[in-house]
Amino acid sequence: MPPTSSPGSTLDPSSSRPGLPLGPDDPRRLDGYRLLRRLGEGGQGVVYLAVPEGGAPVALKLLRGGAAATPRARARFVKEANAAREITNRHVARVLDADVTGDRPYIVSEFVDGPSLQESVEEDGPLTAGQLRRVALRSAAGLAAIHRAGVVHRDFKPGNVLLGPDGPKVIDFGVARTADATPVTTSGAVGTPAYMAPEQIEDEPVGPPADVFAWAATVVFAATGRPPFGGGPSAAVMRRIVTRPPDLGDLSGELRDLVTHCLNKNPAARPTARQIVRALRDGEPPAPRPRPKQIPRYRWRMMLALTAVVLTGFLLGILL
Repeated sequence: MPPTSSPGSTLDPSSSRPGLPLGPDDPRRLDGYRLLRRLGEGGQGVVYLAVPEGGAPVALKLLRGGAAATPRARARFVKEANAAREITNRHVARVLDADVTGDRPYIVSEFVDGPSLQESVEEDGPLTAGQLRRVALRSAAGLAAIHRAGVVHRDFKPGNVLLGPDGPKVIDFGVARTADATPVTTSGAVGTPAYMAPEQIEDEPVGPPADVFAWAATVVFAATGRPPFGGGPSAAVMRRIVTRPPDLGDLSGELRDLVTHCLNKNPAARPTARQIVRALRDGEPPAPRPRPKQIPRYRWRMMLALTAVVLTGFLLGILL
């Protein structure tokens, strides 16, 4: 049944997140929900502002492809819904309802009536020191709750942190995966280039440390107005992420030290989201123990191929 209320939300036509008008192919109603406008779109589906009968507005994500969606896509959607229901934290948008078995699977979550961190910084400039610390702490607390539920967000970025009336909330599990899930696509990395961790770019296994890297890059954007590895073509940004140190601008103090640890290119050397919260809330500095970074699979393949070429040349030299 559709929820009758969503705490902290009111239906306001002048909402700070107006979205886009519905297109000719967008549904106007879905079960007990009336769809008002689009809030966003991703690889897995479209998110709408919707209103249940007699209720307050919600965010409804409709699985792309509907009845024609592949069994794999539908299974991922079911996993996402089940995992998201386990996350109960005031800094994460709550899941209120879901139907993952019908012809048009959807997930309904809390509607956060406020701009994204991306929009806020682009419009008003970098956050003040006090604002930055609050956003950093509360978004890290949301991320810690997500990880406790066994979920990896995979696309944490300024656009997925909404500044609602009751504080920042992490949203959008469009590419979120349970920690034991297989890769989402067969075409490589998933995420937003400027906030991707090196292991995502190198198509290596992605876990909570990738979200920590993205959190740190998001904090740098909030403090400086730009991501730590710059902008431009995606390939250039990703190359800088893998090979160059971050540019933290005038970010200073303990937050600079913490962000530096989180942007370590070795996932094992990064603190956990829970350690970040303790550092910001209690002043307890994290002390991760770096381990030798494993050689990526593709580099093993390159080394094996090179070894085969050298051996072949050696053998041919002996025989000839």
